[in-house]
Amino acid sequence: MSAENIERKRLWANFYIALEAVIANKVRSLLTALGIIFGVAAVIAMLAIGNGAQQEILEQIKLVGVNNIVVEPVTEQRDERVDEASDLEEERARFSPGLKLQDVEAIQQTIPGIKNISPEIEMETFLVQSGVRRSAKLVGITPAYFEVLDFKLLEGRMFSEENMRNGEPVCIIGKAVANKFFPKENPLGKRIKSGSQWLEIIGVMEERYVSEQSISKLGIRDFNMDVYIPIQTMLLRFKNRDLVLASNLEDDNNRRSDNYHQLDKIVIQVEESEALNPTAEVVTKLLERRHNRVIDFEVTIPELLLKQQQRTQNIFNIVLGAIAGISLLVGGIGIMNIMLASVLERIKEIGLRLSLGAKKSDIVNQFLFEAVMISVSGGLIGVILGIILAQLVARFGDFPTVITLPSILLSFGVAATVGLIFGIAPARKAASQDPITSLRYE
Repeated sequence: MSAENIERKRLWANFYIALEAVIANKVRSLLTALGIIFGVAAVIAMLAIGNGAQQEILEQIKLVGVNNIVVEPVTEQRDERVDEASDLEEERARFSPGLKLQDVEAIQQTIPGIKNISPEIEMETFLVQSGVRRSAKLVGITPAYFEVLDFKLLEGRMFSEENMRNGEPVCIIGKAVANKFFPKENPLGKRIKSGSQWLEIIGVMEERYVSEQSISKLGIRDFNMDVYIPIQTMLLRFKNRDLVLASNLEDDNNRRSDNYHQLDKIVIQVEESEALNPTAEVVTKLLERRHNRVIDFEVTIPELLLKQQQRTQNIFNIVLGAIAGISLLVGGIGIMNIMLASVLERIKEIGLRLSLGAKKSDIVNQFLFEAVMISVSGGLIGVILGIILAQLVARFGDFPTVITLPSILLSFGVAATVGLIFGIAPARKAASQDPITSLRYE
């Protein structure tokens, strides 16, 4: 028999001896592995929560678009203080036209590095078709809207130049609108009533999932229930707040109603991420000048806000991982302590094996196998417990969790490594026993 086969048999013999020792002390082995079990479960659960938060942030970035700057109107505040009469008179002397299509043209023609610019007008409406009535959002846009927010058509076509120029009654509907009003037929070419206007459907949007967290955090809506029309159609046939009507004025102080802005939002997409802040500053100054220094708008960069949130989340994930890693470290120390106690309990067994011809390497392998088996079995139980914990958090905590294979392999690998490292000291102590002294040990 070759030396290699003999060595292999010795290893298997040491493995079986270690396995018998672990099985013979099932309760002690389980208690020893508790630190590893909870450590691995904590690592998997924490990484799943962190990955879920990261994925949610990435989805939110997709929803607000890449390299986008958002300009939204701020309606006038009505609270007035008596001791600031002079400031109020000065403020009344100023006049702001509000956000208008002319602002869009000025931004596009004046500021370099702009890839797309998309004005929006929103209006709550009721949709009616074949006796079915449902509330929805009517949105007046330009074709640039779909590029800025990376929206795609499932079927149909985009607004043509003629549709835009003439304000024709055509629309593109969200997937949920199509499912609601046309569950068994193709909606293209059909008509749907919004308010008092009938609109011809020329396209259907791809379905876009929006979580409740994204709706609350970003202030966005469920795009699948939107109806999109050309912005000129909105201004001609539905709503144009730029028109001066009696309802726009107040008798007391001749001030306009709260929302006098023609547009509800302007989304500006720049070429490079590095230009987001500088472009936002230039847009702010340009609009201040056009609005006679009346700050009736707000400029935000959603992507930068979300990336800041992402950096904060990364730090949070590192802290959570470190805390979970400490659990694994404590589990490893527990394994080492129990194995050291096990060496003292089995000194006679060690002395007997050494006196019968066992090598010191056999004793080292036996105790290392025991430590690794305890940590590996604890790691397996911990993986199952961690997956269950992550699913419970997702189900009852209303928090997204993402369990990935690398997180499972990482936690399991660390658990096995911990058992190996913390098993070395007890194994070496066992192998260093003197056979004669060990046989006399009481």
